[in-house]
Order: sequence, then structure tokens, then C-alpha cells
Amino acid sequence: MTRLAICPGSFDPITFGHLDIIQRGAKIFDEVIVAVFNNQAKSPLFSVQERIALIKESTKHIPNVSVDSNDGLLIDYAEEKNAQVILRGLRAVSDFEYEMQITAMNRKLDSKIETLFMMTNNQYSFLSSSIVKEVAKYKADVTDLVPVVVAEALKEKYQSK
Repeated sequence: MTRLAICPGSFDPITFGHLDIIQRGAKIFDEVIVAVFNNQAKSPLFSVQERIALIKESTKHIPNVSVDSNDGLLIDYAEEKNAQVILRGLRAVSDFEYEMQITAMNRKLDSKIETLFMMTNNQYSFLSSSIVKEVAKYKADVTDLVPVVVAEALKEKYQSK
């Protein structure tokens, strides 16, 4: 049986923190699907299609990673893909309470799908897409926070605004 994990997120944009979790997950699972979901509480800078393209470019060196998107419930998507695991990254204790609530709801909806939390590398524990967008908006260099393709896309977005 193929060990399949879904790594969900809004990825607006993908950061080195996200990539850290994806790369480490790809060593554990036979296949990892990076699934772009729209967070209703956020207004995204990049469209879903732009985010997918940036993630594909940023993960092309990892052969067992694919990229997809979904508009529904994560647990329904995981069932549809026959995933055994939802892979989530934790940066700090502040992430835990929110993630615990989501995990409890997912378990209530389908107890067969496990959630695996992975602590991000310490060098990325402060990193979020929101912080990256904030500093990029003011033309700061973000190449040590995101892949080059993402840094270029951010620069382009903010030049056109």
C-alpha cells in the first residue's frame, strides 16, 4: 500500500518553512500531495493557479511530490485521494491550539485519517507567508525566506500594485 500524505495550506506564497516540511515529509511518505486551499479568513495575493505554479517550480526537485488544489473540506479531499495522513507543520506553541481544533474536527469526520505534526526547522520558526508579503511589499530582500521564483513573483506583484 502506498503511504500517501496530504500537506494542505494556503501557501500564499510558499516559503522555505513550507518547503522544509514538504521535503521532510517526502522522506517519510511514498507520495506527498501539496494541496492548495483557500483560507476564507484571508484575501490572497496570488491566485490559486499562481500558487500552484510557484509550488510546482519550488518542489520540482522532489520526485514524490505533486501539487493540487481543492475548494472543499480537507478531510473529504483526503478521503477522495485515499490518503492515510494529513501532514501539518508547527512553528511555535501559538500554532498548536488552532491545529488541535482542526485535527479534532477532522478526526470526528473521519477517524481513519491521522494528522501528523512536524516541527519546522528552528531557522524558519518565525516565518510565515504574511511576514514574507509584508517585507516584500516594502521591497526588502526575501531571497533567504522563499525560493527565487517566489521572490521574483512577489517583486512583480508589488511593482504592479
